Amino acid sequence: MIMVATWVSLAFVLGLVVRTFGLPPLVGYLGAGFILSAYGFESDPALDAIAHAGVLLLLFIVGLKLRLRTLIQPEVLIGSVLHMAVVSAVIVALLYSMTTLPMQAALFTAVALSFSSTVIAAKVLEGKKELRAFHGRVAIGILIVQDLVAVGLLSFTGGHAPSPWALSLFGLFFLRPLFYRLLDISGHDELLLLFGLLIAFVFAGAGFEFFGLSSELGAVLFGILLADHKRAVELSDSLWGLKEVFLVGFFLQIGMAGVPDWLTFWHAALLCLLLPVKAMLLFFILLVFKLRARSSFLAALTLATYSEFGLIVANMGVRNGWLATDWLVLLAIAVALSFVIAAPLNRHAHVIYSWLEQWLLPFESGRRHPDDKPILLGNSHLLVMGMGRVGTGAYDLLSERGQRVIGMDSDPAKAEHHRSEGRRVLYGDAEDPGLWENLSFDEVHAVLLAMPDLEANTMAARQLRKRGFDGLICATAVHAEELDKIRKAGADVAYNYYDQVGVGFAERVWELMHRDTSPSAPEHDKDPVLPA
Repeated sequence: MIMVATWVSLAFVLGLVVRTFGLPPLVGYLGAGFILSAYGFESDPALDAIAHAGVLLLLFIVGLKLRLRTLIQPEVLIGSVLHMAVVSAVIVALLYSMTTLPMQAALFTAVALSFSSTVIAAKVLEGKKELRAFHGRVAIGILIVQDLVAVGLLSFTGGHAPSPWALSLFGLFFLRPLFYRLLDISGHDELLLLFGLLIAFVFAGAGFEFFGLSSELGAVLFGILLADHKRAVELSDSLWGLKEVFLVGFFLQIGMAGVPDWLTFWHAALLCLLLPVKAMLLFFILLVFKLRARSSFLAALTLATYSEFGLIVANMGVRNGWLATDWLVLLAIAVALSFVIAAPLNRHAHVIYSWLEQWLLPFESGRRHPDDKPILLGNSHLLVMGMGRVGTGAYDLLSERGQRVIGMDSDPAKAEHHRSEGRRVLYGDAEDPGLWENLSFDEVHAVLLAMPDLEANTMAARQLRKRGFDGLICATAVHAEELDKIRKAGADVAYNYYDQVGVGFAERVWELMHRDTSPSAPEHDKDPVLPA
């Protein structure tokens, strides 16, 4: 127990210290591992188990977020493969010519360094509310392709011969209804969390190892199996915090692999000189696929890191004897330094782009990607932003009264569902700064902000006024204290829709009572008591 207390205490202290400087806490966790190693501490089976659990949960969550429709986009699938191939070729050439690594080890290291950090990119995009922005979706799609390549490497290098019964695992897809049913009845509390752990550790982890296959491959495949379930996002969210805790063990384990010296830091710094090359290469690749300079730049900057997956792959190389432990320490330092460099750059990404815009715009193609074109609202006079229950109700009522209304929602699947039901609904995320550059609302007289998030509503109101919109802006709010903030952001009217539900309910009751007591109503319907 003293050992665990030491791990937790040191990881927390150093994670907190680096966080105060705006850096990812995992940089502190790696540092904690190096300090423990310097004082003679070594990894033990308990830490190994925690680290492996963190990796399995990370891969399972990656699978849960996998949408095949996103991956088959050319800029994602072809772009990511082309980027990894070129970066790997450049790094292989450098390592083979400047080090004593054999070709197999050099290739393995180069592929590990071609990946970008899923954790950092997700945190950066989530922090800036850009996960659903076009450049955010492209970046996440590229990361998923990279993660699948990493999983493939882990599977093929696991060192185990598959069991003849391994082919029976294809039957898992026929068992999907059973897993869906289990997820449906797991509720929203601890049973949901336990269901996720059951899948990741038992079915994916122990199950695939029993058949001689990689547990890492099992984790991502089971995630894909459940990805289309309506509660996949909820399951992913429930596991996220636990995954973060277990991954602390992984970074501690990597740090405890050895103590870096100044030469190691120098070599890691040299590896970081390749980060601008990675970013510029991806920028130009995305431009080939007709993305705007802004979208290409933001996606490329988001991915200008080395990856924790690279450490997982490199760790497998050490286990198989292809890489020396010193190389794992070197790569860990390079990954940590890339996080240190990327954190402030991504925090000010939009400002940096504004400085460079005049030099980057000439590289744009004359044609635009369909998802990166200006959004035209046609001759619509009313725009409803946020097509949940409140927004949908407003849309339907206004349409029934003959108004030219159009909807917008930040969930592409929801927008597509509304279109299938005959509503005119476009995809658009109010918290994406790029939306307002592409949005034309010359014919719009009024905008209804019906998004459940206060920040989204206030940003939309602020951006509308900033763009010179002088029409009516009406907004909804969940809490009474939010009303004043939305009005200050530029909304003309703000409603607490919980209060309005009560008013609407009372008006409906009043109509029923007066209808039931009208002279034309049957005698037995004149009782003022409402029908059940």
